Amino acid sequence: MTADVIIVGGGPAGAACARTLRQLGVECLVLDKAVFPRPKLCAGWITPRVVRLIEMDDYPHSLVTFKRFHLRFRGRKFPLLTRQYAIRRTEFDHWLLKRADVPVKTHTVKRIERRRDYWLIDEQFTCRFIVGAGGTHCPVYYTIFRHINPRARNSQIAAMEDEFRYDYSDPNCYLWFWENRLPGYSWYVPKGNGVLNVGVGGVISRIKARGSDIAQHWNHLTRKLDELELVRGHEFTRRGHNYFLRQDTQRAWTDTACIVGDAAGLATRDLGEGIGPAVQSGILAARAIAAGKTASYSTIPRYSLPRMILAGWGLYV
Repeated sequence: MTADVIIVGGGPAGAACARTLRQLGVECLVLDKAVFPRPKLCAGWITPRVVRLIEMDDYPHSLVTFKRFHLRFRGRKFPLLTRQYAIRRTEFDHWLLKRADVPVKTHTVKRIERRRDYWLIDEQFTCRFIVGAGGTHCPVYYTIFRHINPRARNSQIAAMEDEFRYDYSDPNCYLWFWENRLPGYSWYVPKGNGVLNVGVGGVISRIKARGSDIAQHWNHLTRKLDELELVRGHEFTRRGHNYFLRQDTQRAWTDTACIVGDAAGLATRDLGEGIGPAVQSGILAARAIAAGKTASYSTIPRYSLPRMILAGWGLYV
C-alpha cells in the first residue's frame, strides 16, 4: 500500500497532522497498533488554544471547564484563576482520528527501511515522507532520530495514574507540587459523566537520587486522597508510563521524515502538558510537508503555567 505520507501513530499529534494534510490536499495514511477507541490514561486537560486550533465547537463528548485550579506547594494553598478543559482521552483521540477522515490501518510497525527515494515499512507500506507520531516509544524515532536527536535522561518523566467511575463530591481540580519531596506533582482531575483521573508524575533521575520510586509516591497520593475524603473505598488499578519534557535543542526533521508530539519530546517543562504541543506540532508538520519545507517547533510554548495565568485574565494565547 502506498501513500504520499504515512503517519505512524493515530493519537492527537498524528490525527492533527492527518487532518491538516487532507485539508491541504496531501494524500496520507495512518498506521496505529491499537484499535480506536482505545483505553488511554491521561490527566487530559486541554487549553483554550487547543480548543481553537482543532475547532471543537462540535465536540460530541464530555468537556469539563475549570475556571480555577487549586494548587498546593509544600503544604501551602494557592488558588489559580484560569480556564482549562478536561477531556477523556479514549473519547478525544477517537473523535480526532475519525474527524481527520483519512485511511487508518491497524498495524504494529516493526521495521522501517530507506529505499532509494521512498520509505518501506514492514515490506507492506511505502511512502515518500514518514511522520513519527507514535509517542515516546515511536519506531520512527528509534529508527531515524535516536542518534541525531538523543533524549536527555534528566528530562524523563515517570507517571502513574488511574481513571475510573466514581461518585465524587468535589468537582474541583487539585494539583500538589513537591508533596512528600516528589520532584514533580500529583493531581485529582474530575471529568464528565462521573469519571475521575488521579495520578502522580516526576523526574525519574531525581526520584531515584532521593532513594525513592514512583510507586511510593503513588501510595502517598492514595493515602492523601483518603485523608481528604476525595476518594474513599476505591480499589485502584494503577498503570505507569513515561515520556520526555522539552529539551533546549532538538532535531525533529530530515528531508523525508519528522517526529511530532511525544515522539519529539515536546511536553512542557513545568507541568508536562503534552496534548497541546502534540496538536500544534502535528499541524505545523503537515503545513511544512505540504509546502515542501521543514518546520520549526519554536512557536510551541515550553511552559504551561504562564499561559494558565493569562487564561485566568481572559487572554487565551
